[in-house]
Parts: sequence; C-alpha cells; structure tokens
Amino acid sequence: MQDYFDRLTNRLLESNDQLSYADARTWVELLWEDFESTYAKAGYSYKGKEMTEKVLVQWIDNYGSRLHEILKENPRYQKWFETKRFYH
Repeated sequence: MQDYFDRLTNRLLESNDQLSYADARTWVELLWEDFESTYAKAGYSYKGKEMTEKVLVQWIDNYGSRLHEILKENPRYQKWFETKRFYH
C-alpha cells in the first residue's frame, strides 16, 4: 500500500504546488478510502489496488491542481488536515 500512496502523493504534488506533502498524502488516503468504500457500497466486486490507483490517477490529473480549494469551500474535511494523520 505504501508504494501506491507514495506514487499518488508525488503525482499530486507535481500537479499542485499549494499542497504540503502531508496535505497531499492526506488527500490521497481520503480519496482512496472514499473510492473503495463507495465502490463496495454500490455492490461492485473488488477489482484490486491497481484499479483504485488508476482511478485516483485520473482524479489527480483532472482535479489535483484545485484540491486545495476544497478546504476553503468545504470545512467538513478540515479535521483531517488539522491533524495531518495518515490512515495507513
């Protein structure tokens, strides 16, 4: 898992210079968990970490440069960034 998170965090940092490493890592882990739980709740069978990584790469490429703006608009995520605590 660590390798996936490292790759995705570095990719996010390349697309968004407004994020610290801790913020980027927090975003990656939040997005990872959100995708996998939503996918499971929808009743889809698990396709593996590679598929989750592929989806997150698409999200990062499309929205990564603006992720820092979400915290301004949606304070419910703020608690995750105040502690800078990684899940994994």
